[in-house]
Amino acid sequence: MPGAMRRFVFCLLFLLPWVSPASAAQEEAVLQPGMVNPGFHEQPAWFKQSFLDIREDVAEAAESDRRVMLYFYQDGCPYCKKLLETNFSQRDIVERTRGHFDVIAINMWGDREVLDFQGKPTTEKNFATDLKVMFTPTLLFLNEQGEVVVRLNGYYAPHKFAAVLDYVGQKKDRDMDFRSFLAANEPVAAKGELHQDPSYLQPPYRLSQRAAKPLLVMFEQKDCAPCDELHQDILTRPESRELLRQFDVVLLDMWADTPVQTPSGRETTAAEWSRALKVQYAPTLVMFDREGKEAFRTEAYLKAFHVQSSLDYVLSGAYRSQPSFQRYIQKRAEALEAQGVHVNLME
Repeated sequence: MPGAMRRFVFCLLFLLPWVSPASAAQEEAVLQPGMVNPGFHEQPAWFKQSFLDIREDVAEAAESDRRVMLYFYQDGCPYCKKLLETNFSQRDIVERTRGHFDVIAINMWGDREVLDFQGKPTTEKNFATDLKVMFTPTLLFLNEQGEVVVRLNGYYAPHKFAAVLDYVGQKKDRDMDFRSFLAANEPVAAKGELHQDPSYLQPPYRLSQRAAKPLLVMFEQKDCAPCDELHQDILTRPESRELLRQFDVVLLDMWADTPVQTPSGRETTAAEWSRALKVQYAPTLVMFDREGKEAFRTEAYLKAFHVQSSLDYVLSGAYRSQPSFQRYIQKRAEALEAQGVHVNLME
């Protein structure tokens, strides 16, 4: 039986409906130099570049008070794509992961050599088979002895994934099982929607054909708790609304094929533009001046005072004369305190 057909049968047996015969065939295909596997999903640069000696990886992580996360993937897997794009586009998740784990990617069908938990040489695909990896993504979280603390078979939404990171990264497994930890630290799920507002610019987005206001573009995604907080709390406050009123505001799904004409007049999509702007996290707020040039941006989770200060930083033109945003924030806070307005940076 040809290799592509074997993989297809394997996927059917283990109920992996997201892996098509075409993607398996792509995996088997010999690519010409310079070509990219059409099912390939780029992994974060901060994943560990491992020699796949698992015992050595565990020991190296332990020396730095870290743990190992094994990430089993396959090209063409939409839930791997969702893990990389949705979960790892949220700064708090990236910071928790990088702070506590060495992440090692293992191709479920790969032929690279692996030294397994016993130091025995094998291949990626045989290692996956030995560990009964039947779904992608499969994540194995290892302790300092190389034992599996938590195993995730399939995709976990960001709020539950963050709870696993906390449980394993903070070594709570020494005190309680994961079910008890989750019950005691019930995470909040994202709303699963973009928070469009009638006051925002509506499609078609012809951003080179606007009035003479600065432009605020909010790149977000649906499964994003920090985006929910931004729109349901921070941007509803009177000071925030007054600042927003002075911008043309656009809210874009950073992964969508929504047609956009950029301030420079280039025809593109929301996803392509976010990549061109090197937007990595949701939410990212990119502010353009009246001439359509990027003036400033904020990335990921910020509280109200910082969001409001960033908007004022651009509206006031302070970004032109004060290149340090932190110094600007400090002076703004001091000026407000002098007026009797108390500033709480964490509210």
